[in-house]
Amino acid sequence: MDLTKRERDRNNRMISWVQIAFGLAAAVLVVVAAQMAWGEIPRTADGKPDLSGYFDTATITPLERPEDADAFLTEEAAAERAARTAEGLAAGSANHEPNREAPPVGGDGSRGAAGNVGGYDSFWVDPGERNFQIDGQYRASIVIDPPNGRRPPMTEAAQERLRSQYRGMRRQNDGTAWWLEFDGRGPYDDPEIRPLPDRCLIGFGSTAGPPMLSTLYNNHKRIVQTPDHVMILTEMVHDARIVRINDEHVTPDMRRWFGDSIGWWEGDTLVVDTINFNDTPSMRQATRDLHVVERFTRIDEKTVLYNFTVEDPNTWEAPWTGEYVWPQTDEPVYEYACHEGNYAMGNILRGARRLEREAVAQTASSGDE
Repeated sequence: MDLTKRERDRNNRMISWVQIAFGLAAAVLVVVAAQMAWGEIPRTADGKPDLSGYFDTATITPLERPEDADAFLTEEAAAERAARTAEGLAAGSANHEPNREAPPVGGDGSRGAAGNVGGYDSFWVDPGERNFQIDGQYRASIVIDPPNGRRPPMTEAAQERLRSQYRGMRRQNDGTAWWLEFDGRGPYDDPEIRPLPDRCLIGFGSTAGPPMLSTLYNNHKRIVQTPDHVMILTEMVHDARIVRINDEHVTPDMRRWFGDSIGWWEGDTLVVDTINFNDTPSMRQATRDLHVVERFTRIDEKTVLYNFTVEDPNTWEAPWTGEYVWPQTDEPVYEYACHEGNYAMGNILRGARRLEREAVAQTASSGDE
């Protein structure tokens, strides 16, 4: 049957509307499918997982688990450890008798700084309240490889470095200039001999890392993310790490406190590769040859999984890997005013000089008798 021109135009318009409708439906399905594939996590304008925010990384889960312990804790064991931690923090914050006598010279010898001469109580610390969970299970350690949850053995060279360090420390402060009994430099001869955290150069306990670990307090982190950079600010000593996205490492002659970090995306995981450390990385016992690979994966709207692999042939016989979760928080990162370096350093050195004068006077007095 022959159609008139008007009928043909009408049919063509109907076909065009049907095509448009199918096109819109297909586009909606594509968007829905993409959202389902991405999961319920926040994303940036370019579709990358949005890691920005504040995170409280404190956890009572230790870096290494006890020998022969299971890899996971039962609900009862996790609850018991949380309760024990809460009791300890409460006891440490209890009011003290204001008229009590001063501790003995050098402390009473119990656990605590310098023989427990008295210092911060639990009000000032924030080590975490509970063990973290991954996939509904309580991990007994942050280290997951080796499978025993412990770092590999240290090399002989690293063990000798550690022994040398302890020889330099000799013993805890006992109120005397004990270092005069030994040849060589004493631990208080020069401010640059003091540990880096004492000098407010980097935080203790590898809080800024890499790898970034939970420690005694100031465990908050802040991540600021752009298409080209990711900044990680740590509360301890307000250290900031800058990760350059899709860039190359700087030349090996450029050494930095936290190494040189570059990153790239593997699916929904940000991979950060760090090398070119200086001679004193924040990772305890590591050397300038330290190599750390970190992986940041947002596993839900309020949680980032932090995974890291450490390699240093000068320190450990094999690489090792750990991971734990970073819960997001509304609490910001506060300013960290490091008064140890600002004020205490002078008193530390003055105190050492006084002890030395007393020791010399005592020796001279004994010789006159």
